[in-house]
Amino acid sequence: MKQAELVLDRRFEVGEADKRIFGSFVEHMGRTVYGGIYQPGLEASDEEGLRTDVLDLVRELQVPIVRYPGGNFISGYQWEDTVGPKKERPTRADSAWQSIETNEFGLNEFMSWCKKAGTEPMMAVNLGTRGADDAKNVLEYCNFPGGTYYSDLRRKHGVEAPHGVKVWCLGNEMDGPWQIGQKKPVEYGHLVSQTARLMKTVDPRIELVACGSSAYTMSTFGAWETGVLEECYNDVDYISLHAYFGKYTGDTGDFLACPVEMERYIRDAIAVCDSVGVRKHSRKKINLSFDEWNVNYHFRYPNAEPQEWRTWYLTSHCYEEFLMKASMKPPKKQRAFWTQAPRLSEDIYTMEDALAVGGMLIVLLRHADRVKIACQAQLVNVLAPIFTSDEGVMRQTIYYPYLHASRYGRGTVLDTRVQSPCYMSQIYGPVPCVDAVAILQPNGESLVILALNRDGKGTMLGCDLRQFEGWRVAEHIVLSDDDRLAVNTIENPDRVLPRTVTGEATLDGGKLSAKLKAYSWNVIRIEKSAE
Repeated sequence: MKQAELVLDRRFEVGEADKRIFGSFVEHMGRTVYGGIYQPGLEASDEEGLRTDVLDLVRELQVPIVRYPGGNFISGYQWEDTVGPKKERPTRADSAWQSIETNEFGLNEFMSWCKKAGTEPMMAVNLGTRGADDAKNVLEYCNFPGGTYYSDLRRKHGVEAPHGVKVWCLGNEMDGPWQIGQKKPVEYGHLVSQTARLMKTVDPRIELVACGSSAYTMSTFGAWETGVLEECYNDVDYISLHAYFGKYTGDTGDFLACPVEMERYIRDAIAVCDSVGVRKHSRKKINLSFDEWNVNYHFRYPNAEPQEWRTWYLTSHCYEEFLMKASMKPPKKQRAFWTQAPRLSEDIYTMEDALAVGGMLIVLLRHADRVKIACQAQLVNVLAPIFTSDEGVMRQTIYYPYLHASRYGRGTVLDTRVQSPCYMSQIYGPVPCVDAVAILQPNGESLVILALNRDGKGTMLGCDLRQFEGWRVAEHIVLSDDDRLAVNTIENPDRVLPRTVTGEATLDGGKLSAKLKAYSWNVIRIEKSAE
């Protein structure tokens, strides 16, 4: 059995994990909203049409912040359509997803949903077809107490108290050729600077996120961030990162190594941000908002075989080229365009996918000093941990690492070094079989280790914890399955479940020894023993 070792010291800290790195994303795309969080007339829905079964799972995840309403959708969004009496709201053609948007669920309905879900809103403004003045207006509607046109309009709509939205995204993926209103970096950066300054005259307490690259493999990555931040460095607080990963070569080892690319992306983005700060002689640090991330490949190109994925990915030089190659073959079943809430990207996630997601969560926590916001995309139905039908709701496999990280990842992230055997990935090079991060809980009396075993055999994980004298292993949770392609369904929602095991992790004489099952996600909780 292979051996891996964690090296940590409770005095060496990465920093406090911002709870917002366990955020999520709700876009008007597919069945995220209609049939997802909102479905009037269903037995499980409340008087506002909000699905209570979905709300229960969102509260269980303890989602701290939710980005809304897009995504690509935001670049054609007209927020005024979404407020006021529902019968007076116009129905629009959404060019981003070629769908019909009735605006039945709008801005104030989302704010009400956030309150019931116990989460905070993260609003985006349209910098695709609109600009600074519109961004100022929607901020005034949301955050100004009263006595102005837009704040009084909100009150006329039955919302007396301001929503107090703190975090605002300035557009979405403005570097992408698929984006409505795509812009050049300097052009976008100048617009961001103007928009940010105008918005902060209305509410100087807000935090602003500028669009970074849409993917690490964009041909313009680095140059885009530099051009944007040269224009708006002193006006924004965060720059965004987006990343989606697939099983491009059909190989499990390659797929589970995808967090390696996520980590490189974060490190390189930090380097670019700091280089601009140095040139500007600024002490300010631009932090990161990783506000779209997930596994995404099952639904997107259903006609593709693993060998085709391999050829497309390994022969592409940038993200745009890969998308072009992957889109050449039409899907087996064309969806109906210009319908409301069509089925889009409804990936049914496997055990393997849960492991990849767990690895990404470890990476986000490891960079808690600079990654302050992150949103798994999306929350319901579309690339989501929660999946619904008219008959019920289920937790997908990826729900569980998200749940564990959100529940146990809040606290002080320790500088956790992993000494592990490696395997060779044809995409990413040498990859550690084991990855892990340790978090000291806020009460100071519990240490949690989140560990991923990418190896197809069991691995023994050791760690010297003599500085935690008198502590004990309180719990060892394992998510694994003999079938790496196992999935949960509405009919069989508990096919893949985490289980608490005993005797697999021990703490003796200050030395932790834990057996990690093949291809497994692990939560090892260590507590101070009762006196």
